[in-house]
Amino acid sequence: MKLYGKVPNGNMVLFYAGEFGYFMSNFSAFMVEYNGLLWPTSEHAYQAAKFDVGSKIYTEIYTARSAHIALKLAIKNSDHVRTDWDSCVKVKAMEAIVTAKHDQHEYIQRKLQETGDAWLIENSQTDSFWGRGPDWKGRNELGKIWMKIRKEHYGT
Repeated sequence: MKLYGKVPNGNMVLFYAGEFGYFMSNFSAFMVEYNGLLWPTSEHAYQAAKFDVGSKIYTEIYTARSAHIALKLAIKNSDHVRTDWDSCVKVKAMEAIVTAKHDQHEYIQRKLQETGDAWLIENSQTDSFWGRGPDWKGRNELGKIWMKIRKEHYGT
């Protein structure tokens, strides 16, 4: 297995589902206050951030009944995504949303501390940007964000 470099001591937490995966997943049922709104999930907030505030699709994503529906709405409307999204906004938006999620939930704070110094890896076989990807050579940007938050708050 190769994953964007060496994993220290083989110590890693794969997240998406399971004991540690649930709270780090953007699909987990933790509301998050972001940009003045209380979002049902961090996935809702992230998908809506791709679009102009107040637009019809932004509102549809905000009111989507599930994170899965929010994602599908964003995919369906991908031709209306902000022009600066991929070049300079998406990572900053994800970091802000995930940081807000962390800061607003004591449970998430406790569970993140419990990961110790493990590498946090989004266990997505299909996403080579946010996760590990199908070949374990993905960028794991979501895992990096969680590790950055952990280091800033808990020093590990």
